[in-house]
Amino acid sequence: MSDIPILPIAIGAAVVLLIIFLLLSYVKAPPDHAYLISGLKKQPKVLVGRAGIRIPFLERLDRLYLGQMSVDIKTDLPVPTNDFINVSVDAVAKIRISPTDEGIALAAKNFLNKDGDQIAMDLMDSLQGNMREIVGTLSLKDINTDRDSFSDQVLDKASKDLAKLGIEIVSCNIQNVTDENGLIKDLGADNTAKIKKDASIAKAQADRDVAIAQAKANREANDARVLAETEIAQKNNELEVKQAELKVAADMKKAQADAAYKIEEQEQQRTIETATVNAQIAKTEREAELKQREVEVAKQTLDAEIRAKADAEKYRQEKEAEAELYIRQRDAEAKLFEEQRAAEAVRARAEAAKYAKEQEAAGIAAVGKAEAEAIQAKALAEAEGIDKKAEAMKKYGEAAVIEMIMQALPDIAKNVAEPLSKVDKITMYGEGNSAKLIQDIITGTSQVTEGVAQGMGIDLKAMIAGMIGGKIASDPAQTTVVVEAPPAKEDPDSKDSKT
Repeated sequence: MSDIPILPIAIGAAVVLLIIFLLLSYVKAPPDHAYLISGLKKQPKVLVGRAGIRIPFLERLDRLYLGQMSVDIKTDLPVPTNDFINVSVDAVAKIRISPTDEGIALAAKNFLNKDGDQIAMDLMDSLQGNMREIVGTLSLKDINTDRDSFSDQVLDKASKDLAKLGIEIVSCNIQNVTDENGLIKDLGADNTAKIKKDASIAKAQADRDVAIAQAKANREANDARVLAETEIAQKNNELEVKQAELKVAADMKKAQADAAYKIEEQEQQRTIETATVNAQIAKTEREAELKQREVEVAKQTLDAEIRAKADAEKYRQEKEAEAELYIRQRDAEAKLFEEQRAAEAVRARAEAAKYAKEQEAAGIAAVGKAEAEAIQAKALAEAEGIDKKAEAMKKYGEAAVIEMIMQALPDIAKNVAEPLSKVDKITMYGEGNSAKLIQDIITGTSQVTEGVAQGMGIDLKAMIAGMIGGKIASDPAQTTVVVEAPPAKEDPDSKDSKT
């Protein structure tokens, strides 16, 4: 029979018990309740809107309602006022347990584990007694006319008593006030009659003021009407006199106007005739001027057509010359490229031969080293001779390249200048002349040779200078002095000349 492991079982049981303990111990109070945990400590622990731990069987949990409660305060029996009138008062008070520690401690002694309705019923008697005391200190008129003051006095009186129970009053409102004999209604009737009386007197006074104002207005209106009619009669008389004077003046002006009209009519007739003659003269002049402008326009149109045709022909010839020149340049460049490739091939063969000789010399040296010292010395001597021969071949290779390029220079210059030989005529603008044309041909040739040198990776000028220097050093008697000719004097008339 195998042994049962006790330790894991004990640990599992302990965990289960711990979970059960936590479930039974965990409590969480809502915001409108206070949880009081008591038993182990002298003062209970209060939880409001938060969680806590209660040890089962050792501590107890009690609840205290903290929400707002409404208390309906009514006087069951009529209460005499200060002026000995029995009244019944109906009011509503909003109360709650004070959320302070002191308020909760006082309320816990009286309202623990009670709901809001039960707490309200417990406080109703106290609130009714406070309201009865306040009613006995006021008159009937004060209670009806100043209810805010009445409710404030009830609030102050009741707050002092309820504070001892841990209760605070949020508000107190008077809903209704009645009496047994209908005195409140009579007071209202008296006020109503007084108001009606004052209104009747005010209406009579207003009617009197209206009548007085109306009579005054009628008198003033009659005076104004008489005055207005008098002024109208005077104005009419003045108008008739003025009209008669104006008629006399108008007749005189009309006679003068008739005479002036006849004179002006004759003057206008003369002006019209003069203007007609001037207009005919101006028309004739304008027709002549128009004819002249038409001739000038036709002349300019014909000149523009001839000039446009000449420019078009000139542009066509220039473009054909440029196209032919471009084709010849491309041919020259292709030929030059082939010559460069040939030169590169010659140089590559020379370098290959040199490399082969070097490899052959290295092989002979290796074989000779394995042989006797005498044979080795001989091989070394032969190797030195071969190296000198290879160096001579290298120098000869550079001379060959220079000689090849120098032989090609005439053909290059010929190809550069050949497109120009097929041009019928060349029109040169600006500073162009024959010397400038030759200079452009030499510049083109130089650019081609420099391009060949750059493509082959050699400094052509340095090679030629070195070769010439060597020849001069070996044979000073054959030194040639090159004197640069002065630039040709430009012909002032050659700027637009045709060559």
